[in-house]
Amino acid sequence: MKKTLSAIALIASVMTAPAAFAAERTVTFAVENMTCASCPYIVKTSMAAVPGVAKVTVSFEAKTATVTFDDAKTTPDAIAAASMNAGYPARPTQQQGS
Repeated sequence: MKKTLSAIALIASVMTAPAAFAAERTVTFAVENMTCASCPYIVKTSMAAVPGVAKVTVSFEAKTATVTFDDAKTTPDAIAAASMNAGYPARPTQQQGS
């Protein structure tokens, strides 16, 4: 019985190990082509649709989008690609957390 419990504990720790290394990160993107009132909504919606994205805040005035995401599920490149696919090229300018 003791060996079975030890084996289960070992398997559980191995399966959850990648999650232990995951971190929530925040990246600010410079976003091009935002010229109208609906542009921030489109950028926000396209970035928020990426699996792993938790929060998106878009500033029309600053032409930026600040995104908080799980780095085990997505990358800044994937988020930028989602914005680009919607017609708004984005590039990371500032990163927090790693």
